[in-house]
Amino acid sequence: MREHEKYDRYEQDFGDAKDHDWRTKRRSRAVDDEVGPGRRGRLTEDAKERLAQRREDADEPLPDGDRWSSWGDAEQGPKPWPGWLVTDLAAVDRELGIVKTGKEADVFLLERAAADRSCLLAAKRYRSNDHRMFHRDAGYLEGRRMRRSREMRAMQNRSSFGRNLIAEQWAVAEFAALTRLWQLGAPVPYPVQRVGTEVLMEFVGTDGQAAPRLAQLRPEPDELLDLWRQLVDALIVLASAGLAHGDLSAFNLMVHDGRLVVIDLPQVVDVVANPRGREFLERDVRNVGGWFTSHGLESELTDPHEVTALLLDAAGLS
Repeated sequence: MREHEKYDRYEQDFGDAKDHDWRTKRRSRAVDDEVGPGRRGRLTEDAKERLAQRREDADEPLPDGDRWSSWGDAEQGPKPWPGWLVTDLAAVDRELGIVKTGKEADVFLLERAAADRSCLLAAKRYRSNDHRMFHRDAGYLEGRRMRRSREMRAMQNRSSFGRNLIAEQWAVAEFAALTRLWQLGAPVPYPVQRVGTEVLMEFVGTDGQAAPRLAQLRPEPDELLDLWRQLVDALIVLASAGLAHGDLSAFNLMVHDGRLVVIDLPQVVDVVANPRGREFLERDVRNVGGWFTSHGLESELTDPHEVTALLLDAAGLS
């Protein structure tokens, strides 16, 4: 069962996500010793090697799994953490296969297991510099601020360094967007953690089988109408926060136990700061509205002008 809770306030500003000094919230004493006083954040490679050696010397071989849990070395999801989530620092991660491949990232099924329980996670990993294909990123990046002008120039020039920055910025942006929208009560997967260009999130599905995309379904009329209403409600939540999905389609929506789940959010657009914000918002509406109309929903309900006006009003831009 998926758990959505609303919170009284949002603590992370999506637009300034790159400017936040992300701090690890829980670390083991062993990790603290390796990091040393005066240093916070992720472990250095040398520190990771020393910690691995310490575990080996202490007769703590890696149990059945591919890696130790990276929970203590990550940006962690919003509290309260869901009851199903394994946060034990002694847990191990085991890959169970690939869920989806894409031009910019691949999604893997991951099991995180402790001594007495486990949970399934979706691990979204943005690809290496050699394989990345961010063809459409320029418009989405408008209105986002980088800390240093050098970084922005590198991204604009698409240097090797700049492309690596873009990859990490997508991961940072997706994790920040998921965090913010989860806290607002939007139907998105719970954001578990981020380390580098890997984002771990709630796995939406049953028994290791991912829930279908909306594009794979042929809903009956009553279900189609219900899914449309759920989608409009979700878009209103985004618009009220000043956001548009930016690349919304029937392929970026999942349906799990009759509930719509919005996914693939690295390109979330600030409709106020981005000069093309309204354009992205209207395109989202046209894309999904066209799918629902083509599957039998009355065109009056999906009229792009009316739905867009509704969302602009929710965003305070009418």
